[in-house]
Amino acid sequence: MATKVAVVTGANKGIGFAIVRGLCKKFEGVVYLTSRDIERGKKAVADLEKEGLNPKYHQLDITDKKSIEAFRDYIKEKYDGIDILVNNAAIAFKSTATESVAVQAEQTLFVNYFSLVSACETLFPILKNGARVVNVSSSCGQLGLIPSKELRDQLKDEKLTIPELSKLMQQYVDAAKVGTQAAEWGTSSYVVSKVGVSALSIIQQRMLDSRDIKVNAVHPGYVDTDMSSHKGPLSIDEGAIAPLFLALDAADSVKGKYVWYNKDIVPWDAEKPLPVV
Repeated sequence: MATKVAVVTGANKGIGFAIVRGLCKKFEGVVYLTSRDIERGKKAVADLEKEGLNPKYHQLDITDKKSIEAFRDYIKEKYDGIDILVNNAAIAFKSTATESVAVQAEQTLFVNYFSLVSACETLFPILKNGARVVNVSSSCGQLGLIPSKELRDQLKDEKLTIPELSKLMQQYVDAAKVGTQAAEWGTSSYVVSKVGVSALSIIQQRMLDSRDIKVNAVHPGYVDTDMSSHKGPLSIDEGAIAPLFLALDAADSVKGKYVWYNKDIVPWDAEKPLPVV
């Protein structure tokens, strides 16, 4: 029997770290904690080893194509492929950030959307048939948070392709650079990036359906992490509950869905979105 493999991106702290912890406890296979920064990643592994857990470590920077390819080649050679892929790596500017709207838009979309697309393009060919992919979105990833009905209709079009979605995401960045984004897209680059993640997950499910691969997007909750400026009421382990449910326990029929932190399947394209938490 081939060894089963689970991979979590952006996992040296926060929700990603807690997802690795949960996988180490429940997944019957090897679990890879990956991070952009090697020292931080190895420290995270050492912290989990102190708990009696045994994750493995590999450097992975989703913004660096060579890093993604090196990781893919390593996993392919050592294990043949991936059984669980949790795409957790992301950034968020603080409300007090001094960077311009244009800079925030370009950097947020580059990491949270375009780098995710690139990572998936490289890693999806080594997903094993029957694998599970969990894209960590957000309550900000609800379609109803985009003001323009025309854009909402394009984003939920059942024939939308990844290149078409990427073109829309780039249109937002271009609009932000000239200050014309607010009327159609709203005022949050993070919202746009996570709406992109949610829409991407549905397209990816269509593409991978024939291989029995399940792709879902998840809102992990408002969690006490650096990203929330430690304002979230949930612990990182509580934030890992829904991602772990999709990775390990959800029925095979749960695919192409948007899942709330309490494990409920909710409509990502509702006209009236659930409260952002």
